Amino acid sequence: MIRIPLLALLGVASSPAVAQTPPPIVAPTLPAPTVQPIPVPPPPVPIPALSPAQEAWANDWLRTGAAQGLMARQKASGPLSGDALVNALLDRAKALNTGRVDTADFLQVWALRPAAFDPRPGLAKAVGEDRLAQWSASLTPPWSGYDTLRKGLARYEAIRDKGGWPTLTASTPPDVVRARIALEDPAVTPNEKLVDVIQRAQRRYGLEPTGTLGARTLEALNVGVDDRIAAIMANMERWRWMPRSLPVNRVQVNIAAAVLTVFEGDQPVSSMRAVTGSPTNQTPMLTSSIHSIVVNPPWNVPMSIAKRELFPKGRAALARQGYKIVKTPEGGERIVQPAGPNSALGRLKFDFNNPFAVYLHDTPSRGKFSSYDRLASHGCIRLEKPVALAELMVAADPDLNGQIQTLIDEGKTQRVSLPSQVAVYLLYWTAFANNEGTVSFRADPYGWDKLLAQKIEASSRRVDPTAAPSPAIASKD
Repeated sequence: MIRIPLLALLGVASSPAVAQTPPPIVAPTLPAPTVQPIPVPPPPVPIPALSPAQEAWANDWLRTGAAQGLMARQKASGPLSGDALVNALLDRAKALNTGRVDTADFLQVWALRPAAFDPRPGLAKAVGEDRLAQWSASLTPPWSGYDTLRKGLARYEAIRDKGGWPTLTASTPPDVVRARIALEDPAVTPNEKLVDVIQRAQRRYGLEPTGTLGARTLEALNVGVDDRIAAIMANMERWRWMPRSLPVNRVQVNIAAAVLTVFEGDQPVSSMRAVTGSPTNQTPMLTSSIHSIVVNPPWNVPMSIAKRELFPKGRAALARQGYKIVKTPEGGERIVQPAGPNSALGRLKFDFNNPFAVYLHDTPSRGKFSSYDRLASHGCIRLEKPVALAELMVAADPDLNGQIQTLIDEGKTQRVSLPSQVAVYLLYWTAFANNEGTVSFRADPYGWDKLLAQKIEASSRRVDPTAAPSPAIASKD
């Protein structure tokens, strides 16, 4: 047997007569670390000094904040000059272009965010070229929806300044009812039938046009003028969050009115009733793009709904209703409703990326579409005419054009990619006006109008510390 000395196995010489010094350990040479310079932001664009005439114009313009819905009443203030005037102009420009309320103060579900905007370059150029009036006109949203609300705001401010309107009851004399409605609707004539006057008012409020003064009609007519002004202000602010250009082909959902509108070539071509989120399951405001349609979709029940509404029913009841309980990779359980005629998602689901897991979909429950109260979903949008919408979206694909119902009838779950993605906007409009400034209102089911109006007023006071809170929408906290 050959014995190998232990020291040899360890790589050390076995002879005690020879002392070996291990080689020195030399650290590897590493390249010198690269120092990344910290980017230095460019200096702010300098603003030329304003001439006396420009200062006078600028101070007059700053007094128009109430007319733009940036405050409930115009605040009295002395003339500004120098840096104070420039800062006020920059602040007003930003407020008109992207909103009075900073996005840091948004609710999470207000996911429609305005684009970043730096007003300094535009102001500097306007001062240098003596074009302040043209510059100011370019700041407000370019949409007619904003401009018509501005006209409506002027009408309601005039009503407020004259003392508002009386409170109506079921026994109010007809001439008083007519005069009350005429304050908001200049189309009212002395000889018009009162039932027609009331029906037109009911349509403006999104109510069933019965022509009689029922409880809900009286409630709408008795909303205070200050609250109507607050609603107009809130909707003008939301217009300021909108992009300055929109895709010419798009789908828009008015959450508050529960209506979906399809635009082609920037013109509305069709609309349908929808069911949107209940006040406890709010549909978020957002923009995204519909990329595909799932035909015969199963419903993977969100865990929040499963825990709150389905698991308490018990497994036997869920099985009788067609639900399946499946294991998750984490060892838990979730509920799935298989595709079929009774699936909560119906036969079609329109998918678009968003952090709230909401989408458009069909529904087997059709009764709600005939109601004037259609805020009843868990946050997704149920559609009255989903097949028609799907056909519009796939019409450019010759293999899919006219085939949606055929795919449904096959009974298979399959995903259909759209020929091109379709922009979708989920918006919250509770006030909108015609070209004459006659405003239609919808209820504020989520309470966002009053909250946003208070945030607008609070932001205005932060900019102008001398301004007193408006009695119209001051917070009661």
